[in-house]
Amino acid sequence: MNTARAIDAFLEMMQAERAASENTLQAYRRDLDGWTDALRAKGTDLLSAKTGQLEYVLGQWAAQGLAPSTGARKLSSAKQFYKFLQMDDLRKDNPVQNLRGPKQGRPLPKILSEGDVDRLFQAAQQDSEPKGQRLLCMLEILYAGGLRVSELVSLTVRAVQRRDGCLLIKGKGGKERIVPLTPPAIDAIKTWLKAREATLPTAIEARDRASNYLFPSTSKSGHMTRERFAQMLKELAIQAGLQPSKISPHVLRHAFATHLLANGADLRSVQTLLGHADISTTQIYTHVLDERMKALVFDMHPLADKTH
Repeated sequence: MNTARAIDAFLEMMQAERAASENTLQAYRRDLDGWTDALRAKGTDLLSAKTGQLEYVLGQWAAQGLAPSTGARKLSSAKQFYKFLQMDDLRKDNPVQNLRGPKQGRPLPKILSEGDVDRLFQAAQQDSEPKGQRLLCMLEILYAGGLRVSELVSLTVRAVQRRDGCLLIKGKGGKERIVPLTPPAIDAIKTWLKAREATLPTAIEARDRASNYLFPSTSKSGHMTRERFAQMLKELAIQAGLQPSKISPHVLRHAFATHLLANGADLRSVQTLLGHADISTTQIYTHVLDERMKALVFDMHPLADKTH
């Protein structure tokens, strides 16, 4: 088996046995293709590379300015790949088993203030056309439930028609969770459903593909793409007088979590709503609040700029 076929087999396993999403599979492929290209330049390949050669590539990437977080992710992808090779008896050893990724500080997520979020909603409410109703609906759902962007754009009509005012979300690894909606989000969904029919593609094949999705599109998936929604948010940020570089679907997910915690929500509840498998992932938002409190003291306290 050559390297390309081994990578294909690995990705098939990740999809079949671990329910990896298409985005996760694409990320693994990019990382493993990166390893393949770098090792080819060293006269070897993934199937036969030794620890020293792999370590050299990591060092070379670091010297070229690759972010430590990206290097760590590439190493993680390689470790998963070599475990697969061992399990399928394609290789006896794991050459990256004892390799450590580059040291990295955990960056605090970007967040928006509650005032900034209000400005986004005010701007979205100015457009009463179907596309405006769609954007407002997406914004309400995203901020009400803290969804991942892939979860938001792929919502089905059926998922939002529960009688309990909640969403049934299928998240990472195929895990399901229930997310309660706010009254404004429920109203926005009702309004959008009335306008949605007119936005379905006219071509029969595309219409069939899009018919089940809450936010239909002519894309191959049948629903709005993540990239298109991110672009719409940037445009909305400009209308709201905010810096578009600071606005993204993931930033709104961060805002959802941080604002909940700031208003008294407990960490376990936020973890459940976000769909985090490990609470340590959710704890990053408590650090965000700590940093905001420090900034408040340093910026606002009357003695903060005085020396003693």
